Amino acid sequence: MNDFKKHLEEQPQDSEFGAKWKRQRPEREYTKVIITARREQGMTQKELAEKTGIRQSNISRIENGNCSPTITTLQHIAIGVSKTLHIEFR
Repeated sequence: MNDFKKHLEEQPQDSEFGAKWKRQRPEREYTKVIITARREQGMTQKELAEKTGIRQSNISRIENGNCSPTITTLQHIAIGVSKTLHIEFR
């Protein structure tokens, strides 16, 4: 873990920043999973866009955390990278 990530993880959870960081965890997780899966398939964003019918600009926004995809969009991406979408409440 790099120093910056370590610093972020060590932020007090009762601080405003810490609370927001904790709330955004699911978004950080799904963006990381999408990027990793796409790269494992050796695909560019453009190739994933062509395979899924989702515009490349939208894939970029999702990967950068600048938009919240619908479950349907996540399902299309999962199929595009040969994965299965699994949603879980813990």
